[in-house]
Amino acid sequence: MVEAGVSALVAMVTGGFVLTNRIYGRILELDKRIDKIELRIAQAYVSKEDLAVMVDRMEGHMERIENKLDALVTNSRNRH
Repeated sequence: MVEAGVSALVAMVTGGFVLTNRIYGRILELDKRIDKIELRIAQAYVSKEDLAVMVDRMEGHMERIENKLDALVTNSRNRH
């Protein structure tokens, strides 16, 4: 009777350890997946301030191109 109780207790403790190990393994796997997602977001994310600077630079370039085109059109009209 005592042997059966000891065997049952050992089986329960072993089962508890296996279950705990699997749970921690799953948590670790999820943690790694979350880290990968965070890394992808960090690589693709642009702050509003950075975007505003890029848009301002692009607008500046576009204005210079427009001015050059306007000058070309004006010069070609003056020649005719």
